[in-house]
Amino acid sequence: MAVEIVTVPDLGGAETVDVIELSIAQGDAVALEDSLLVLESDKATMDVPSPFAGTLVKFLVADGDTVKVGDPIAEIEVAGQQAEASAEPAKAAADTAAAVIEEQAEPVKQPEAATVSAEQAGGLAEQLILVPDIGSEDQIDVIEISVAIGDQVEEGDTLLVLESDKATMDVPSSHSGTVIKIIAAEGDKLTTGSEVAVLQVSQTSPNAETAPVAEVQAPQAVVEPTAQPAIAPQAPAPVQTLVDSAAPNESGEVYAGPAVRMLARELGVDLSQVSGTGPRGRVQKDDVNLYVKSALRAVPAAATGSGIPLVPAVDFSQYGEIESIPMSKIQKLTAANMQRNWLNVPHVTHFDDADITDLEDFRKSLADEGAKRGIKVTPVAFLIKALAAAMQSNPIFNRSLAADGEHFIQKHYCNIGMAVDTPRGLVVPVIKDADEKGIWDISADIATLAASARDGKLKPADMQGGCFTLSSLGAIGGKGFTPIVNSPEVGILGVSKSQMQPLWNGQEFVPRLMLPLCLSYDHRVVNGGDAGRFMTQLVKSLSDIRHLAL
Repeated sequence: MAVEIVTVPDLGGAETVDVIELSIAQGDAVALEDSLLVLESDKATMDVPSPFAGTLVKFLVADGDTVKVGDPIAEIEVAGQQAEASAEPAKAAADTAAAVIEEQAEPVKQPEAATVSAEQAGGLAEQLILVPDIGSEDQIDVIEISVAIGDQVEEGDTLLVLESDKATMDVPSSHSGTVIKIIAAEGDKLTTGSEVAVLQVSQTSPNAETAPVAEVQAPQAVVEPTAQPAIAPQAPAPVQTLVDSAAPNESGEVYAGPAVRMLARELGVDLSQVSGTGPRGRVQKDDVNLYVKSALRAVPAAATGSGIPLVPAVDFSQYGEIESIPMSKIQKLTAANMQRNWLNVPHVTHFDDADITDLEDFRKSLADEGAKRGIKVTPVAFLIKALAAAMQSNPIFNRSLAADGEHFIQKHYCNIGMAVDTPRGLVVPVIKDADEKGIWDISADIATLAASARDGKLKPADMQGGCFTLSSLGAIGGKGFTPIVNSPEVGILGVSKSQMQPLWNGQEFVPRLMLPLCLSYDHRVVNGGDAGRFMTQLVKSLSDIRHLAL
């Protein structure tokens, strides 16, 4: 018999990890590849498999210790020949586990849908469909499954609909075929590379793989090496549906990793009061977040310190027939954001009119060239260009108030958001680097983003990074309104319907096309003089677009 030392294997790039669980006890029999303990980094948890079969003499680490690659963690008593015989498979398993961990620790970039299997039965193969690049690593809710098992789908057809905090987006099929399995479900949280469905496709299809290839799976949160020298791909763990975590943990012991404990300390949560939904009752970050949400919902609104009385509930059915229509997630978030911004930002609105008679004549003269380019130039393109120029000359409008309330954040880039009304709710895609683009480029961006917004295909990145917002009612009508600042931005321009009006030129009244402008701003950052100078330059640029070339 010999005593072998087990060390921490390659962690795939992580420098140090925490020991969060000792899986066996001293004196227990250990089989090859049995889990000895569980480690946790800031990105994943991983089991450390035993490279030997024998008896655990003792652990050289304790729960809560921090270890790194090569640190001794346990002593195992093994037979002399067995130790030598098991060295190579153990090394192969450790190397493979490290490779999986390294893949897990890196952000998913642009996974492509890959073939699950290619069982050659009548020229058909099974094709796994994954969530394409959504421009973010955040997990997004599944709000609708658009197909059913047995449906025929074409490449580009919508399989399901995702909804983030800012937009909804359709997940298209990357292949044509028959739906034979739906992996995702309503309420699941998916991200780039998550599995959606399995299609039966023709092997003669230009997209279908004819040679059998290994199953491609999304990165997992837990790596569990098997007893084989190389780790076989396993089906991904199903996304857990969150349940009410408000019930207290009655066991007295809290099973949670360091990252979860840190989150709980930051939020002031007693983990013994949180019910874990992970394996063996393990408390996860989602459990802590859900517990906090449940606690906040339980607090009466009058006790939140806002001092605003609740609107009493009314039974409208007593007056006639009614229908209760659920709000979409975007509508709920828009309502919450508008209320928060209105309560926290001291709004002031500055009104003025711009003479856009010459601008409209010039815009209409671009129709033929626009047809050749395949681009339609709208007044919004000139508004965005003029706003960018005004922000460059008045950089105070390109600031935000820091969270500490004691600093300004001056931005040296100019991204302008434009509010788009869609069937799913109001969304604000962002024109990036508007100050560096011409009218044709801005017009192309407007057309692309507006179409994506209406089709529900905007990515989170398309709606982030805005410095200022434009809200145009266009031809809808109205003479003016008071738009609400989209904090942390400090300004928003509201534009109403242009109308012909008589304008005195010093000798006579002449008909001019006048555009009503409404500039709302955060009075904590912007003063009245700043707003006046900003609006004066904006009106000047729109009245004579030659100033935009200066």
